[in-house]
Amino acid sequence: MKGKLLSLLLPLALLVGCAAPLGAGVTDLSRQFALGTSAPPEADGAADAAIGNLGAQLLRAVREPGVNTLLSPLSISLALSMTANGAAGDTLAEFEALLGADVDTVNANAASLLAEYRDLGGSTVSNLADSLWLDDSLEANELFLSRCAAFYDAGLYQADLATEQTRRAVNGWVEENTGGMIPEILTEMPAEDAALLLVNALYLKNTWADGFDPNSTREDSFYAADGTGTVTDFLSNGIRQEQYFRTEDAAGVVLPYDDGRLAFAAVLPDGDLDAWLEDLDGGTFPALIGAAEDTRLLLRMPKFEAEWGGELKDVLSALGLDAAFDPARADLSGLGTTESGGPLFIDSVLHRAKIQVDEEGTEAAASTVVMAPAGAPAPMDYEELILDRPFCYAIVDLERGVPLFLGTFERP
Repeated sequence: MKGKLLSLLLPLALLVGCAAPLGAGVTDLSRQFALGTSAPPEADGAADAAIGNLGAQLLRAVREPGVNTLLSPLSISLALSMTANGAAGDTLAEFEALLGADVDTVNANAASLLAEYRDLGGSTVSNLADSLWLDDSLEANELFLSRCAAFYDAGLYQADLATEQTRRAVNGWVEENTGGMIPEILTEMPAEDAALLLVNALYLKNTWADGFDPNSTREDSFYAADGTGTVTDFLSNGIRQEQYFRTEDAAGVVLPYDDGRLAFAAVLPDGDLDAWLEDLDGGTFPALIGAAEDTRLLLRMPKFEAEWGGELKDVLSALGLDAAFDPARADLSGLGTTESGGPLFIDSVLHRAKIQVDEEGTEAAASTVVMAPAGAPAPMDYEELILDRPFCYAIVDLERGVPLFLGTFERP
């Protein structure tokens, strides 16, 4: 019996967007199933930690040495969490093992994250958007749809998925929710037997609590692991107070955003980045951030853009989420039933991410710069952190330790 395909599309970017119509042929079911949560949002430490662990495992698995890599562990986790609501039996058990908690706990935790990130304050603008696109041939389970709408605030749409019109509608939704940074996630029409698309988009734009003066940006060389040097712009503000940490094998900095909740953390290993990443897990960045102390620091950091996109199906299967991708073993019966009666299974998990790091900060940023007195020799009671070779970075929730983004910068 022929199965029906389920695809997870996870595009995300760091830029604001504007609304766009879904187009003809697409029915919006969202209001019909937005019934409110069946339990209050509740944070769960194990589920939060699992997001970080998943991110570390995925980064190691998809990274190619010498190539910039970027993922959103939060975005990937939310899409998988939604899907888990349609799983049963061994398939559900695999989802719960990967997500670090039972599905009810995962739902409540996801709802709490979405609620907290909806309005972070300061200059931060954020948008976490989820949507489900149902094929006309799928009779979806109403409990599944209600949970996705209630806990994940997911938009629910029905259409003939195997049409160019629907492909354009999905891409339009993605473009809207990523500010035009990712105009196309579906490069071709979904397969004829596609039953459901789950799409997640994350928009995040932050402003440094203490910005970088554009007049202090200077060109210098960044050296890849193979020794190749490339001239690129480096951000700097001379010597000033920063949150600096030093471990036995790395040094780094925590640069808070003006919302007081999120921060950018960069880690420069003393030796090889590959070796340092071997020990990376969900607790690494929270521990480093907790160890950071106010320090007079001379920081120089590349001004950069990075993006990554790829298929996560094989990687997730290797991490234990295996049955969901196998038509003979997948139990996604909670999603609904198809006209053919064939089993539902996941065919694809696509992910794209993009980030921009530059000088932008608050209006008062330049006034906070701590510089050596003019005309005097630079005092030596400060640390230096020059990010001129491959390093790892993350955008992290300072309160819950959740990584919204995780990446490596290895070449301008």
